[in-house]
Amino acid sequence: MWAFPFYLFSLLLFGLNGIVASAIPLESSQIVFLRLLIGSFFLLAILLLSKKHSAAFRDPRTLGFLCLSGICLGISWLFLYEAYVRIGVSLATLAYYCGPIIVMALSPFVFKQRIELAKWIALCVVVLGMVFVASSSFQYTGSAVGVIYGICSAFFYAGMVIFNKKAGAVAGVENATVQLLSGCVIVGIYTACHALPSLTDVVQNLTPILWLGVINTGIGCWLYFFSIQRLSADAISIFGYLEPLSALLFAALILDEQLTGAQMLGALLIFAGAASAQCNTFSPYSRLKVARRALSALFSRAV
Repeated sequence: MWAFPFYLFSLLLFGLNGIVASAIPLESSQIVFLRLLIGSFFLLAILLLSKKHSAAFRDPRTLGFLCLSGICLGISWLFLYEAYVRIGVSLATLAYYCGPIIVMALSPFVFKQRIELAKWIALCVVVLGMVFVASSSFQYTGSAVGVIYGICSAFFYAGMVIFNKKAGAVAGVENATVQLLSGCVIVGIYTACHALPSLTDVVQNLTPILWLGVINTGIGCWLYFFSIQRLSADAISIFGYLEPLSALLFAALILDEQLTGAQMLGALLIFAGAASAQCNTFSPYSRLKVARRALSALFSRAV
């Protein structure tokens, strides 16, 4: 009953990540470290209170892949949050959202999966969209570096997904806890080599820091993994686009970020290509059928 609203709410929380981070006047690496630290301990507390037996720690191979996935997650967020600073939430989100399509492009080499021609076409559409997004940014050095950071975040996102798939089936909250703890360690080492946040800075910005760590990360991940275990793949794939779309909307409404005409066209191409690649088939009829099922699930829960 609650799975679908929880799923939508978690996506909206994730869409607010860049907005909340923009309210924290710290270095991007410090923000990522605090987010991972608070979020991982929040999920660890939930895991311990649930008193469930750990599946990950019984298999060193599974644990190793989950740790590698968490390391990629931490590095991905380091690049993403630096991209937030340099090019804004909107463009950084669009670059980061290329991650799933990178996973698809690498799957023939990593998972030995055959990719249909239609999905390669979808990949080309996403690449073309990214060209439009980056077109005006490369006129300025800072923006060009920001776009590169955003693309790097997408590649490490792909690494996170690939290692997670190799880890096999591990319970959602346990999976997220191991990943966040691993990411926290690698980001903590990086941040310690540069500059850890001072206690004064943390106290002065405690409200947005706790919001990002507890609500957006801890509660957001908890609700997300709770819901996806109970929802159909149709609903998850269709409504999953609410996260990047809400990020762009929040950035426009709250941060007054505006995309150029070329960047808006690029955003449409990225969303269209990613949506086509995630569908089971490239036919419009099948996509309409999937959308109809997802909408039916939405209305059935509403009544």
